Formats: sequence, C-alpha cells, structure tokens
Amino acid sequence: MATQRTGSKVFEIIKAGGWVMVPILLASVVASAIAVERFWTLQPKRVLPENLVAQAWQWLRAGSLDEKKIHALRIGSPLGRVLAAGLVNRAHERAVIKESIEEAGRVVAYELERHLNTLGTIAAISPLMGLLGTVFGMIRMFGALKLNGVGNPTALSGGIAEALITTAAGLTVAIPAMYFFRFFRGRVEMLVVNMEQEALKLVEVLNGQREQDPSP
Repeated sequence: MATQRTGSKVFEIIKAGGWVMVPILLASVVASAIAVERFWTLQPKRVLPENLVAQAWQWLRAGSLDEKKIHALRIGSPLGRVLAAGLVNRAHERAVIKESIEEAGRVVAYELERHLNTLGTIAAISPLMGLLGTVFGMIRMFGALKLNGVGNPTALSGGIAEALITTAAGLTVAIPAMYFFRFFRGRVEMLVVNMEQEALKLVEVLNGQREQDPSP
C-alpha cells in the first residue's frame, strides 16, 4: 500500500509538471543507462589488463607469437588492440611501429569516450528544459490570473506547481549527469595516459631498448 501511495504521488507530481516532464524523464533514463554502461566498460581491469606487455614480451622471447595470439590480444581489451597493432608491424622500423600504435590508440580513445558527448549534452540541456517548463508554468499562471483574478488561488497553483516542478526536475537530471560526465572524462584521460605508457614499453621491447621484463 505504501508503495502504491508513493507511486501515485510521483505520478501526480509528474502530471503536474506538464508535457515538459516527458523529455526530462527520457533524458534521465538515457543518462542513467549511459552511466551504468560506462561504469562497466571503463573499469581499469577491462581496459588495461595487468601484465599484458609482459605477456607479449614473453611470447616474443619464446618465439611463440603468432597470428592467433595477436588476434586474441586484439579482441581481449582496448590495450590489447593497441599492442596488437604494434606487434603486427614488429618487423618494421621504430617509426612505423610507433605510428601504427598511435593510430590504434586514437581509435581506442575515441571508443572509450563513446556516449560521453550525449551525457554532456543531457547535462547542458536539462536545466534549459526545466526553464522552458517554468516559462510555460508562468504563462499558465498569468492566464489563470487574467481569467479568475487574484481571488482564486487554486487557479494559480497549477501554473506555479508546473514552474517549480519542471525546474527541480531539470536540475535533478542535470547535476548528476554533469558529475558523471566529468568523472568519466577524467577516467578516460587517465586510461589513455596509462595506455600510452604501456604502448611505449612495447615499442622499447620491439626495438631492443628494454632488456628486462617490462612488467611493472
């Protein structure tokens, strides 16, 4: 019963906010989905598996590196995709290896940032949608004021409620969306920097500039 009453109250609040609540609610659903998906995708252990460069170095030393291992490396993780690009060109000079790794790194970095622009857009437009609802609520209030005068507060309350509800809803969506946008952008930057460091280790290994095990 308590759950039903709570659900009924929430529905009444949404209804009182007017049609602007529909895009605000849709924005909240999309933002939540993106946040959950990015939390899963941008886990450091998924993007930067430990000792991956060391594993590739051991394969090279043992002479067991083949196309099957490179393919498994490529599909295993974003870092593996970058390393595989270098390993495919291991017979070439340093400049070619580095260029192939950089090209793969740019593609991977772009994929790591997937959906973040959408999340940032939601953070930016949600307050504006709330403001739009506020404007409609004020128009509704002044329309009621014109028809009924100041002696009927009930007629004015609908417009006031619409204005306040949409403003609050827009900010409620925008604040966490902006937080997660900044959070994930920072995580992507951290992952890309670490990926570049790991890729540099591989370049050094392939050029004989690192004689010891490249694991941390």
